[in-house]
Amino acid sequence: MSAETINGARIVLETLHRLGVTDMFGYPGGAVIPIYDEIYSFPEIKHYFVRHEQGAAHAADGYARVSGKVGVCLATSGPGATNLVTGIMTAYMDSVPMVAITGQVGRPFIGKDSFQEADIQGITMPITKHNYLVQDIRDLPRIIKEAYFIASTGRPGPVLIDIPKDIQTEKISMTEYNKLYEVPIHLEGYDPTYKGHQGQIKKAATLIKNAKRPLIIAGAGVLKSGAMDELKELAEKAQIPVTNTLVGLGGFPGNHELALGMVGMHGSVAANNSTEEADLVIAAGIRFHDRITGHPDFFCKKAKIIHIDIDPAEIDKNVTINVPIVGDLKRVLSELNTLVEPTTHEAWIGQIREWQAEYPMVIPESKDGVLHPQYVLSELNKIAKEDAVIVTDVGQHQMWAAQFLTHKKPHTIVTSGGAGTMGYGLPAAIGAQVGAPHKQVILVVGDGGFQMTFEELMMVRQYNLPIKIVIINNGYLGMVRQWQQIFNNRRYSYVDLETSPDFLKLADAFDLKAARIDNVEDFNKEFKSFITSDESIILDCRVAREDNVLPMIPAGGTVSGMMGKKGVL
Repeated sequence: MSAETINGARIVLETLHRLGVTDMFGYPGGAVIPIYDEIYSFPEIKHYFVRHEQGAAHAADGYARVSGKVGVCLATSGPGATNLVTGIMTAYMDSVPMVAITGQVGRPFIGKDSFQEADIQGITMPITKHNYLVQDIRDLPRIIKEAYFIASTGRPGPVLIDIPKDIQTEKISMTEYNKLYEVPIHLEGYDPTYKGHQGQIKKAATLIKNAKRPLIIAGAGVLKSGAMDELKELAEKAQIPVTNTLVGLGGFPGNHELALGMVGMHGSVAANNSTEEADLVIAAGIRFHDRITGHPDFFCKKAKIIHIDIDPAEIDKNVTINVPIVGDLKRVLSELNTLVEPTTHEAWIGQIREWQAEYPMVIPESKDGVLHPQYVLSELNKIAKEDAVIVTDVGQHQMWAAQFLTHKKPHTIVTSGGAGTMGYGLPAAIGAQVGAPHKQVILVVGDGGFQMTFEELMMVRQYNLPIKIVIINNGYLGMVRQWQQIFNNRRYSYVDLETSPDFLKLADAFDLKAARIDNVEDFNKEFKSFITSDESIILDCRVAREDNVLPMIPAGGTVSGMMGKKGVL
């Protein structure tokens, strides 16, 4: 290829480079060979070679969450593209900015059941913010720019670009490419609302002024908008306690005197009781999903609700809202803070303090040296650096991590909230470490989820990533077992993982350091040195098999039906 021409594959990388992309995660295949061939020419973009395409999507997701940048992943056509689907859906449910690029069979072969052909555009339509099938090389610069813009603006989310192989090898002049790249982005009908309605903001200020028992529920929108300071200012100015959603943890300092911890199914008693008794709820960047509300008809029934969100589709979707404000959360809270008057709510705060004292999170007493997962995570909370990035997989360990780890800083939790994707943890931790190379990254993972994507340990080894992997190994698919215990009379159907591989031997196969801890005495001697070391390590923590995550509001239930408030059923 001459200096005067550029092919489609090079257009992809050149455009990503101009947009500021420095890292991407992918797996090669026949329909993306031209793109992989051009990667040689772009040392500014580091490509991380995953061992399964699902890992590429999860790694791009974890990267985006901690870096604030758009995550980029790359896969071939057919099964390569469909292997991205779980990761794309995970990013979509948690509003994570991602651009997924897939190869496609050549244009003459589309729709003919060609080798490794899949309609990935149709497959991902319900789980992407937008997607494209490129039909003309001259559209490629515009599409990549648009995809990046759509993924990162308004309510963030994943965008997919499907590129036929013949477009990757087709050429245009460099002069024409430069002209095409310089064309401004214009998207008909895509115009996110950033400025909140002034009248609604004034109504919200009046409600806050008159409230006796106000409560803020802060979601991931706080982090995505960068509204942490504005949220803290509002809470302190009007003395309003703050509870967080799972993916919103870190948006408000977890050690603040007004922090109540997580709300919802496995949230603290104080947080959930507050939703029951509040007379005003300020919902900041949340979507009122079922794990928060339980039965939506009975959620916050005594309260008027102010809902601030950039996505108008979330307003009144699950819960009836009294004062909706569509706009960028940081901007809206900044304007709201100018109207809110300083006030106190001593009686309300006093009631919350009573709940916190009466119903703390409980660490079971160890008998005969048995190691409890709650203890592991409470000790990890003492050892981890203040800005450590805690990545979790999905299940009981995820909820214990939310309960016993204090997220003092933003962007310090990476977890699959809306999708609840087992297997997310390890590749997401890899992406997080790439996105925050100077931070301590700790993965908390169950023995079930770990087995879904442990092939990505090769990336930990290949790229010398100092990730600490803490396996909460109870020999069960723990959360499913818990539900079977409580709701199915202990009929433990296909949840026993006693036949799992030896994780130490597995680590050895990947040439990684590992250790097993199965009692409190050894844990107290060894755990801190492992976590504070500068190298990666896999810790197989053998814990009590049938501990449950408590408290618990059964699915579709209400706060009044909360189980295990004292830490026992």
